Amino acid sequence: MAYQSQNIFINLPVKDLNKSTTFFKELGFEFNLQFTTEDTASMIISDNIFALLMLEERFKEFSKKKIVDTATSAQAIFCLSAESRDQVDALVNKALSSGGKSSSDPQDHGFMYVWGFQDVDGHLWEIAYMDVSAMNQG
Repeated sequence: MAYQSQNIFINLPVKDLNKSTTFFKELGFEFNLQFTTEDTASMIISDNIFALLMLEERFKEFSKKKIVDTATSAQAIFCLSAESRDQVDALVNKALSSGGKSSSDPQDHGFMYVWGFQDVDGHLWEIAYMDVSAMNQG
């Protein structure tokens, strides 16, 4: 039997927890206050996916590895699905107007539309809309 996780918890180091939570709240994300402390905020991405935004000192308690300098390096790109191309544009534009930076130009692959941004800590996020009906026509 293949392993299938019931939930996903993404742990992300942040420099300023208030700035990071404000940024994501402006994008429309909510936080689970039950798992939020003075050094960690539990961001709800979906019913089963959460991002734990942790002050760097707290994050260091979970890993002996050096924290990636997001100004010069990328360790991962977090891709979230959207319900439409308009939702992709709206979310990325909101990120850019809320202090995020562009990380890529919009990419139209016919069946898939993707656009990316960096959050206020330099983590890379992509928002993608996939039109399954257009994919099946290929």
